[in-house]
Amino acid sequence: MALMYGKEKDSETLDLDTVTDPGFCSFFAKLPAKSPETHGTLRLFARHASDKDYFSAHGPDAHYVAQHVFHTNSVIKWLGKGSSGPNKTGLASVTMNEMMAKGFLREALTAKQLRVEIWVPEKGQGKKATKFVLDKEASPGNLQAVEDMLFVNTDLMTAPMVMAIKIASSSGPPGSTYVKATTKNIGVAFADTTLREIGVADFADNDLFSNTESLIIQLGIKECLVPTGTVSGKTDRDVDLNKLKAVLERCGVVCTERKPSEFNSRSVEDDLTRLLKPEASSSTTASTSEQLSLPVAPASLNALITYLSLLSDPANHGTWTIRTHDLSQFMKLDASALRALNLVDGPNGETSANKNTTLLGLLNKCKTAQGTRMLASWLKQPLVNLHEIRKRQDLVEIFVEDANSRRTLQDEYLKLMPDLHRISKRFQKNAASLEDVVRVYQAVLKLPGIIESLANVESTSMHAKELIDEIYLVKLREYDGSLNKYGEMVETTIDLNELDNHNYVIKPDYDPKLQELAEKLMKTRDGLDDEHREVGRDLGLELDKQIFLENSPTYGYCFRLTKGVSKAVHNKKNYYELATTKSGAFFTTSNLRDLANEYKDLTDLYARTQAGLVKEIVSIASTYTPVLELFNVVLAHLDVILSMAHVAVNAPEAYVKPKVLQKGSSSLILKAARHPCLEVQDDISFIPNDVEMIKGEGEFQIITGPNMGGKSTYIRQVGVIALMAQVGSFVPCEEAQLPIFDSILCRVGAGDSQLKGISTFMAEMLETAAILRSASSNSLIIIDELGRGTSTYDGFGLAWAISEHIASKIHAFCMFATHFHELTSLDQQLPHVRNLHVVAHVSKRGSELNDRDITLLYKVEPGVCDQSFGIHVAELANFPQSVVKLARRKANELEDFGRDEAEDAEFSEEVTEEGVELVEELLRTWATRSAGGSDEDVDMDAADLTPEQQLEELKRCVETFKPRIEANPWVRSLLTEL
Repeated sequence: MALMYGKEKDSETLDLDTVTDPGFCSFFAKLPAKSPETHGTLRLFARHASDKDYFSAHGPDAHYVAQHVFHTNSVIKWLGKGSSGPNKTGLASVTMNEMMAKGFLREALTAKQLRVEIWVPEKGQGKKATKFVLDKEASPGNLQAVEDMLFVNTDLMTAPMVMAIKIASSSGPPGSTYVKATTKNIGVAFADTTLREIGVADFADNDLFSNTESLIIQLGIKECLVPTGTVSGKTDRDVDLNKLKAVLERCGVVCTERKPSEFNSRSVEDDLTRLLKPEASSSTTASTSEQLSLPVAPASLNALITYLSLLSDPANHGTWTIRTHDLSQFMKLDASALRALNLVDGPNGETSANKNTTLLGLLNKCKTAQGTRMLASWLKQPLVNLHEIRKRQDLVEIFVEDANSRRTLQDEYLKLMPDLHRISKRFQKNAASLEDVVRVYQAVLKLPGIIESLANVESTSMHAKELIDEIYLVKLREYDGSLNKYGEMVETTIDLNELDNHNYVIKPDYDPKLQELAEKLMKTRDGLDDEHREVGRDLGLELDKQIFLENSPTYGYCFRLTKGVSKAVHNKKNYYELATTKSGAFFTTSNLRDLANEYKDLTDLYARTQAGLVKEIVSIASTYTPVLELFNVVLAHLDVILSMAHVAVNAPEAYVKPKVLQKGSSSLILKAARHPCLEVQDDISFIPNDVEMIKGEGEFQIITGPNMGGKSTYIRQVGVIALMAQVGSFVPCEEAQLPIFDSILCRVGAGDSQLKGISTFMAEMLETAAILRSASSNSLIIIDELGRGTSTYDGFGLAWAISEHIASKIHAFCMFATHFHELTSLDQQLPHVRNLHVVAHVSKRGSELNDRDITLLYKVEPGVCDQSFGIHVAELANFPQSVVKLARRKANELEDFGRDEAEDAEFSEEVTEEGVELVEELLRTWATRSAGGSDEDVDMDAADLTPEQQLEELKRCVETFKPRIEANPWVRSLLTEL
């Protein structure tokens, strides 16, 4: 949070410190206790002192503010009894100025995922208020109450989304694979308060809520309403609710419990009739029949409408739209995939200062807030419709090839576009100003230029021209025709010449009364200037050098004399001295006083008259809201396409247009694939790798290799590229062919939650179980280091079983990175399993067996890596040499122990005995030949050959015995070890 501690004004602190009577402290003690910890509520109190607004926080909230805003506890003050002395026991309190408090509240709602409450003094309470009433409440998914207060000058880059969910269980299908499997009928309703859009969905889910998790990711849900559990006893509903809460926690969603009675559908039809926009061709009831006929979703919809209090605000009536969300329209992503692929958060789950650490940050070269929101939505909702994917790719290709049009549209038009959705919402709430009217007007002025630039896009393809016409030009020309009248209205009513001075005023000649007042104001102003000249002549002073006419905040219109001539009015008739300061002497005259009062009265009357006209103009402008919202959607779409084209061209190596083929009909082939986020990092020279996953021949790939060798990067970049391709973007490859995946499911990294009793291994198993339940043959599965959270034997057993199940039962595309080298033998059982390894160059450094230098080459090649390099990584981490040597010795002991056990298990007793006899016979023969005697009188000490000659003789003996050696596996194994 970019909020630094700045010392508050003494008057504010003093004002707060005077509240030491039982009044405020006792009032605060009666409030319900709130925790500012995870998903808690922060409560701020609005105060006023010395003509300045500020806010205070108390109790646990004060400690939270002190730590997260000021980063020190020294700012905490103590109120009430126990507020002095070394052991403070009073009420902890902290104050923030208005700007600081608003920044803190924005951060709390959008980044910290906290709820906030703003309390104001009760009516009649003065500056030292002791009783407050709740004025505004907001949560991460519902910013309506504070939107105008906190976000009026701040663009919302992510839309606040709130969801309500109801669960209805039913028995699983006959012959279910899993024991006690049940199907959950899920009813969901969600709302985007920025777009004023309601959505519903009804679908079946498993007991791990995999589909619900995908829906949360697709929609970018910030907050979820759930019915509270039962009062007593542990029922199935309690179990389901706890599992659902675990999913919400994993996805970073705030869970809000509501009464079960709110989840009913009794009045939802009437509520929708009042909320939704009237349909031109059919009644509202008919248009919502699809949503209301869903079995469970209407109950959730009622809870959502109640929570958001949509009906209580007349501005909502007749302004909302409704749609049914189909999960199957988009690729499914789980929360682990969101983290593993770094879609919107950094590698550690937090937002990084370097935007290129996330895919959203990398691709976001959008010039508008609405474009950024749409891009974030696209990344969470990759398409599965081949026609729509290719349409987006073709649009990106057009602007990749035509750089001039791309730069013109981005820099000369989109860069200047306001967030028309936000302005439209202010129009609908009657909260817009003349500035909003002018900002829309400036956008309307740019519309013909956008149309001309799009019409002049250079392309030899007729398909490109038709596509631009279909997606952009037909709609924009229609909006241009509708908005012409808007432009004329603004030019007729608003004084555009005053915009350079940042004044938003109505033309005086727009209204006769306003014109009359303007003329009187001008006449009075001229009178003030005449008086200025008259007094200057009378005193013999030079205007605007020695005597000034000023509008003082304290005295109103008055004269000021510079310090050198400040005594010029002493003891002079008709001149009334007001004050003397460092800047000079202030005085007035009777005539000036009368003119000043008249000017003030006229100004106030002019402002009141203009305010009525402003309301009328804003009301007229608000009638254009439907067109502005449609215009905004097209602008956002164009912005995202241009952004993806910009990134494709300006990458370290240009991206290519991927060839996307129908689901299940092709293989995945990437030439010189790169990770888009890593290749743009400073001081990194990225080494590309080919990827080839042939359906039915090698769609399951096991990747082995040293730590830090690039296994994780290799498998993750495949997931990122697949997602980019289905979003419609170009991809970081030299050549790419991909099938359409219905889901990307990941199990990477270690995560735990000790507070909830979930260990690293349990979290790993839960994620893997969800993959096994939801994956299909058209899924892409990415698994990294599965099984490392438990013992070696258990971990390997699980890794093998899971791998074999995915490869033999699910037949999904899968990349499985592991340090269990034994897992690589799976390719001998299943023909479509392939082994790959990350190449490392090993050179001898010392006399010990494991004393070696390793160079990581970051190249992936076919085959198995048959050794580990963990101790080498420990050396790179500067472990003490004594620890490294002990590690090597113990590793060698374990390897020898394991090898002996393996040998005993692998060869039968007969084979081993035969092999031992064969080796003894070989050695006797060699010894006899070396000594020049017969087999019966062997004496190795009598050997008269040199060591080199003896070695040559051994080689000849081995060649003689070769047929028998090859026939005995025990001897072959022994020679391999040697």
